[in-house]
Amino acid sequence: MESVAHVATERPARYLKQLCQHMGRKIQADFTEDHGKMVFPYGECELDARDGELVLRASAPDEDSLAKVEAVVGHHHLERFGERDGLVVTWQRV
Repeated sequence: MESVAHVATERPARYLKQLCQHMGRKIQADFTEDHGKMVFPYGECELDARDGELVLRASAPDEDSLAKVEAVVGHHHLERFGERDGLVVTWQRV
């Protein structure tokens, strides 16, 4: 299963780096200036920094695992990191 979120931000590369560095303390997380990938035991998330947005692509083998990736990446981390900038993560199932 897969889902995608397009998060509007003027600083997509900054959030990509911050999220991957933070998560990399507990899971495998690799990143460049404009692309990142985080591998959880229950799924993964790829990140792409584009002009004016951070694109998140979550994938997992089942509905519950996908929901967990979405929650951890979106609500529990990225929205908190970007609270001052008003970041909102809205996932769309593919």
